[in-house]
Amino acid sequence: MPDQLTKLAYQTIQQGKGLFGLAHKEVSTRLMGLLAPGGAPKTVAVEPELLGRLRSSMDALTERDWQEAEQGIYPASLLFDAPWLDWAARYPLVWLDMPSTWARRNDRKVRDLPQDVEPEAYPDYYLQNFHHQTDGYLSDHSASLYDLQVEILFNGTADPMRRRVLAPLVRGLRAFQDRPAASIRVLDVATGTGRTLRQIRGALPKAQLVGLDLSSSYLRQANRWLSELPGELPQLVQGNGEDLPFADGSFQAVSCVFLLHELPGEARQNVLNEAFRVLEPGGVVVLADSVQLADSPQFSTAMENFRRVFHEPYYRDYISDDINTRLSMAGFEAITAESHFMSRVWAARKPGGSAP
Repeated sequence: MPDQLTKLAYQTIQQGKGLFGLAHKEVSTRLMGLLAPGGAPKTVAVEPELLGRLRSSMDALTERDWQEAEQGIYPASLLFDAPWLDWAARYPLVWLDMPSTWARRNDRKVRDLPQDVEPEAYPDYYLQNFHHQTDGYLSDHSASLYDLQVEILFNGTADPMRRRVLAPLVRGLRAFQDRPAASIRVLDVATGTGRTLRQIRGALPKAQLVGLDLSSSYLRQANRWLSELPGELPQLVQGNGEDLPFADGSFQAVSCVFLLHELPGEARQNVLNEAFRVLEPGGVVVLADSVQLADSPQFSTAMENFRRVFHEPYYRDYISDDINTRLSMAGFEAITAESHFMSRVWAARKPGGSAP
């Protein structure tokens, strides 16, 4: 069980990450304003009360993260699992990339992708510069910067938000507690650079883990991160969450983190339908994505500004979507949902088997 000194170290690191993120965004906003005067996206004015609510919500997330480590849901070592030296080396590349990102934003170039991309290999909605990032999700350059960019965006809370899927995963897998831990299979859809898989490995060190993503570049980065871990290397598969290349009932758990808001509604439903198909009866699906207007109206300004500043073509539709209903339409039951800072987490079970 982690001690209070460990907790103080964790809180200090989180505060430092938050201050670093704020400082980076303040300086970059001023710099980009000089480089492209009048070109900044128009945002909704942020009321002082919102900043207080965000700070309070962030503190609650950090406390919840600590509590679940203290409860043994995952080891305390995960709280400190950040590639500091790697990020320090890549940080100058983030700055060097910013002028082209800003120019792309000003020129509204949302399909500025590498020339060697084969469009027929991807759904049309995927062939975009989400967040205005260079190369979209389709280059090693993009994959190398992504994790650091996300940490900056969320003031160092990206991993704590990802870890909110761990407790419902562990609870859901109790339905299979009579089986050897090494026989449990968990699929992470849209695994990206593998950060969520790293968290799942900490909580379920003996499970067979599989990560699926459309981007070969992001899978290469995931392989680099995951190769650092002891034990069996998770299997990484290139594929589409709308058409999973796995047999019916072949997994006991499916996770999906920060994908749904980047999908049009029909694709969103297809991903949930496929998760249902590949789950064994009694299996659990756990989703984590952005908060929505219905559950977090106090953050509506932050959601609106996120949509305006970043190229997120399906975000407005997502924040008004009814994910509970979509899960029910896919066939799931025992649906639960809760919010943590800027993330919303759903858990649901496929009927049949032994209820946890």
